[in-house]
Amino acid sequence: MPIATAVKEALGSSSMIRKMFEEGNQLKKQHGADKVFDFSIGNPDIEPPPAFHRVFLKLAKEDRKGSHGYMPNAGYPDVREALAKKASREHKVNIDGSHLVMAVGAAGGLNVVFKTILNPGDEVIVSRPYFMEYRSYVGNHGGRLVEVDTLPDFNLDIEAIKAKLSPKTAAVLINSPHNPTGRVYPAAAIAALAEALRAHGKASGRLPYLVADEPYREIAYNNIEVPPVLSAYSESIIVNSYSKSLSLPGERIGYIAVSPDISAKDDMMNGLIYATRILGYVNAPALMQRIVAELTFAKVDVAIYAKRLAAFKEALDAAGIPYTEPEGAFYLFCKVPPKKGGASAEVGDDKAFADHLKQYLILGVPGTGFGKPGWLRFAYCVDEKLIRASGAAFKKAVESW
Repeated sequence: MPIATAVKEALGSSSMIRKMFEEGNQLKKQHGADKVFDFSIGNPDIEPPPAFHRVFLKLAKEDRKGSHGYMPNAGYPDVREALAKKASREHKVNIDGSHLVMAVGAAGGLNVVFKTILNPGDEVIVSRPYFMEYRSYVGNHGGRLVEVDTLPDFNLDIEAIKAKLSPKTAAVLINSPHNPTGRVYPAAAIAALAEALRAHGKASGRLPYLVADEPYREIAYNNIEVPPVLSAYSESIIVNSYSKSLSLPGERIGYIAVSPDISAKDDMMNGLIYATRILGYVNAPALMQRIVAELTFAKVDVAIYAKRLAAFKEALDAAGIPYTEPEGAFYLFCKVPPKKGGASAEVGDDKAFADHLKQYLILGVPGTGFGKPGWLRFAYCVDEKLIRASGAAFKKAVESW
């Protein structure tokens, strides 16, 4: 029997990130891991902070009855209270545990949110470039992703978003610090977006949700503050995880939090809890819940990523590859350099350039995979020595392009 048509079609255009990651593994087997410059996947290589290991060992040694059993689907009440205090600090609101549901990572959290808010045919607006699995997360629950372009500096284009708002708009989805550009949306942009959504709601009778995907919130540079969302707009929902801030991507732990002013709060929270259960997550991992509740002030050493960024910029500058300056996360979004004899204004072939780089054992993800042809994404969550060693390969690759 064949598999579902929708899944079969999705497999045909599956994530370029994963494809590059798998190709990287093959190249490492052929040439050795230290000879392959794999910048394809955002898999943090920095170890979790020492506090994580201390708390992990402490809780693992406890012999408390029921510590590995079921808890309320929303998560342990004391954990939700602890993380509500964290979200309150970050978003300049006053919420308690009743506004928060523990999630199986940000991906799980986003699926729970969209299961809760989407009716068949509803639309979710997203600015491109964007993390391409958003399309699947929305489609999983009968929705349709509507793309808009950003401004040239990758800031939100509020007028473009306003032009796409319709009676079918259930939500606008933002991601800041941003994957793949590293952009941090300024407070003015969040405020302008909130005003646009309020005006649309007043005119249409349907107030869209603002959903913020925030796994990189705590990775920002040069003292840039990631603006709050929950205090900016009443119908806002944030999804966060510890995959990046504590380097725990494999542990699948995160949370969903809603604005204190969200309408029909009881329905929303009951819906999120129900969706967590019936999507098969049941609850977020018990041990990880208890660990992160004790680590609300902990995070990885962002200075390490800042040093790697500086090293990567040196390599790209020397090779002549232009890029947008990241303000957070751990990605460099780079413009495909013009070919020799080609027009500098033309959009470069990102897939061809990615294939060309592979000849020099460099792996990056074509911007087409993020809805932005002509660009490539390089992840610098790798050893700084590897970044510095890649400089000569980048230079040779551009010279022969």
